[in-house]
Amino acid sequence: MEIEIISFGQITEFIKNQKVDIAGIRDTDTFKQYLEDRFPALKGMKYKLALNKNIVQQNTEILNQATIAIMPPFSGG
Repeated sequence: MEIEIISFGQITEFIKNQKVDIAGIRDTDTFKQYLEDRFPALKGMKYKLALNKNIVQQNTEILNQATIAIMPPFSGG
């Protein structure tokens, strides 16, 4: 499955924007575990995922050629 990863804020220091081909990733919970295994610095951070421009509130199915943004906490002004 091809997934485009986009990162923001301090997360861009260790996760660069990229396209990856990952087998076995079917949902956002599995993807989050994949990220934390590959980038251990994420384990100690609070962050949100956005799947195809929609912030993920619960485990969500990921379809091929998805775009997932990884965002640190943010607040409005």
